[in-house]
Amino acid sequence: MKFERIKSSAVLLPLDDVDTDQIIPARYLKTIKKDGLGKHLFADWRYSSEGDEHGDFALNQPSSKGASILIMGVNFGCGSSREHAAWALVDYGFRAVIAKSFADIFRTNALKNGLLPIAIDAETHAELVAMVAANPEAQLSVDLDDQQLVLPNGTTLTFPLDPFSKRILIEGANELDYILSFEDAISAYESEHD
Repeated sequence: MKFERIKSSAVLLPLDDVDTDQIIPARYLKTIKKDGLGKHLFADWRYSSEGDEHGDFALNQPSSKGASILIMGVNFGCGSSREHAAWALVDYGFRAVIAKSFADIFRTNALKNGLLPIAIDAETHAELVAMVAANPEAQLSVDLDDQQLVLPNGTTLTFPLDPFSKRILIEGANELDYILSFEDAISAYESEHD
C-alpha cells in the first residue's frame, strides 16, 4: 500500500513504555496473515473479558473512528520483536504513529510494513497532546515527500527518515520488491559474467 499524504484526526493514547504484547496480545500471534489483526489491536484495553468494548478507551471513542494517526508517549513498541504489532496497527487503519520515541525493533518493523513512526521532542509532544485533547477532531497532516508533520495549529515540523525507508513507503513496496526491481540489471550482469 503506497503511502500518500495524510490529513486526519488522531487517536490520543499518550502512554509511555507500551510494549508489543499490549499492542497485540500473544494469544493473537498464531497467524502469519496480516489481515484481521486490527480487531485485536490493544485488545486487553479495548474489550472486557466478555468481549464488550470499554467505552472510555481511546479507540472506542466516536472521534477515533477513521483516524489514521496514533499519538503515543515514550518508548512505544518496546518488548518483544513481534512484527504482528505493526501489522495490527496498519490493519486497524493507522498509517503514522507520533511519539516521543520508539523501540528500535518496532520502528524497523513499522517501516517495513507501511507504518510511519514520527518521533517529536517532548515540548512539541506536550503541545500536540493538549491540542488533540481539547479538540479530538483536530486535523494533522503528514507529507512524506517533504518529510513534514503539520500540527492542528499550523506548526510545521520536519522529521528525519532514511532514503531507503522513504522510497519503500512511497512505493508501497517491501524489501523483496525493491530487490526484484533490479532483476533486469542482475540478469544482465550474470549473463556478462558467466
